Amino acid sequence: MQILQKAAILAISLCIMNGNIGVHARVCGLSGGDQIACKPSVTQPNPPPPSARCCAGLLHADWACLCSYRNSKLLPELGIDVNLVMQLPTKCNVPHPAHC
Repeated sequence: MQILQKAAILAISLCIMNGNIGVHARVCGLSGGDQIACKPSVTQPNPPPPSARCCAGLLHADWACLCSYRNSKLLPELGIDVNLVMQLPTKCNVPHPAHC
């Protein structure tokens, strides 16, 4: 992954964790608000089911883009459980690639 992409993901992830992200910041088709809405459902321990806002945002997600971060070491360091991220489409009943 390119250094600029890693830096962008780090910056956005830090903003999500701090709740300071703007609604217009998009990553892989998800708005900042959608990312914030999904964060509790992808964070251990005891993640709640995804909210309606999170699930609605996933309808616009670029899953090829999201899948490209599946093996990222950065997300777990930020408290985001990648396995929980990959479970969101099933929990939200939204279409996604079979092989991610």
